[in-house]
Amino acid sequence: MNFTIPLIILLILAYGYVKGVKVYDAFIEGAKDGLMITFRILPYIAAMLLAVGMLRTSGGLNFMLYVLRPITNAAGIPEGVMPLIIMKPLSGSGALGVLADILKSEGADSFTGVLASIIMSSTETIFYTITVYFGSVGIKNIRHTLAAAVIADVAGVAAALLVCRLMLL
Repeated sequence: MNFTIPLIILLILAYGYVKGVKVYDAFIEGAKDGLMITFRILPYIAAMLLAVGMLRTSGGLNFMLYVLRPITNAAGIPEGVMPLIIMKPLSGSGALGVLADILKSEGADSFTGVLASIIMSSTETIFYTITVYFGSVGIKNIRHTLAAAVIADVAGVAAALLVCRLMLL
């Protein structure tokens, strides 16, 4: 059996006891704070999930694919990867579903499958992350965070495309 986690818990309890900390009371206070943060960010998460659902069901995703097609063709990005590139900044679970579809239809060892896998692991769910982190502390003005995150996401996609081309040539 693996006793690592129980051992860590025991060490925390012993350390708290030695330092004179009321560990149970500290745990309860931390749990209260965690619940308060959850309640504070819940409206932001609900709004984000609603927006993602509306984008998918309204045909907005297909429209974005159509508009971006000339750029992606010039960059050599396979058309099958574009739904992942658009969905990943919005929703990690939505992107995971798109990745599963890509791997099922294209195969895990195809150029498209490898590229999609690298993109999935080298980009971030920008809007979800901003919603959770900024919403949890009540920040409404995100300033340059979104621009920097989008630039980092584009760099992640470009690096994935470069690495994939170098690996599979």
